[in-house]
Amino acid sequence: MAATSGKLRPPFRLLLLLLAAAVARSVDGVELTLLTGAREKGAVCLDGSPPGYHLQRGFGSGEHSWFIHLQGGAWCDTIEDCSKRKMSAYGSSKFMRAVEFNGILSNDQQLNSDFYNWNRVFIRYCDGASFSGDGEAQDQDGSTLHFRGLRIWEAVINELMGKGLATAKQAILSGCSAGGLAALLHCNDFYARFSKEVSAKCLPDAGFFLDIEDLSGERHMWSVFNGTVLLQNVTQVLSKDCLAKKDPTECFFPAELVKSITAPTLILNSAYDSWQIQNALAPDGSFPGQSWSSCKTDIRNCSSTQIQVFNGFRNKFVDDIEVVKDKKDWGLFIDSCFTHCQTPFDISWNSQASPVLGNKTVAEAIGDWYFERSYEVKEIDCEYPCNPTCSSQLPK
Repeated sequence: MAATSGKLRPPFRLLLLLLAAAVARSVDGVELTLLTGAREKGAVCLDGSPPGYHLQRGFGSGEHSWFIHLQGGAWCDTIEDCSKRKMSAYGSSKFMRAVEFNGILSNDQQLNSDFYNWNRVFIRYCDGASFSGDGEAQDQDGSTLHFRGLRIWEAVINELMGKGLATAKQAILSGCSAGGLAALLHCNDFYARFSKEVSAKCLPDAGFFLDIEDLSGERHMWSVFNGTVLLQNVTQVLSKDCLAKKDPTECFFPAELVKSITAPTLILNSAYDSWQIQNALAPDGSFPGQSWSSCKTDIRNCSSTQIQVFNGFRNKFVDDIEVVKDKKDWGLFIDSCFTHCQTPFDISWNSQASPVLGNKTVAEAIGDWYFERSYEVKEIDCEYPCNPTCSSQLPK
């Protein structure tokens, strides 16, 4: 999910509050584990506190299988934004609590039959640059802002390797939203850590952000990504081939990232991604009065003219993933539901309200792709509102 400057910040702050509520402490929560020796490794959150993760051990046939999920929660592209962010769980482990594992992280066999008994890890996001920055800056109060997302990624994964990930026979790197982008950024590194005998794959969920103009003609996502790339020094994780030809900010977008990924990857996304529509295509201030307010909140309220604008977004999305269609061992599950992030929630992952493509729910499609139970899983939905399985109850 994307933090931006100017008129995008109010809805972004609301999104962070909703995300924070989703990981609030619960009776059945999985406790937080702080990274060992974080400060010595320079792998710290924005405020200098140690990063953390939540690990639920696998059992039975899943004892040597690992599912790694990178938390989402936008970006901070200015000193001011990062300063505010360090006063929350998205910038400091001081505010982190236990989390409840749902959806693809659930240990409920009926809900999550393919992965319920795997080792499941939820890595907390506290750097503001999709686990990719490596720098620092002086905060407004004179303290240091630590942009150490890349070191956090490396240190946490190394610690998990010592806890059993190194002997995995099956492994998936996933993430939602900004975490989905992080899964793309680190996919090759993750894949390279295992021998060819290990089935290691990547699953970015709602992480395919588009470089588009909003209703007023401004490129908000470009602005956010550009600020993040420059402020947090994220070039180390970008493709060298891309950097030799293009601006680093362009290389941070998924349309370029997928060109250099060698690991088997399934892109899970809505072609009508609700967060991107609300905050990148039709952000507050990009349209006169309240003309788009009701529509961008609920796609069912949109006029035919407004739907055509959304279809333009979809067409751009389909164009950007064209390069993936012929990639061997890759998968696509691109539905037309007005939603954002589909693996971490029970209702989206595997329920009567789960989106269906090719006669498969999200959970069924991902399981068939990972375990190669189908020849291929490359599904791109038709234009809204063609899919009757798109429920208004899905998270937006």
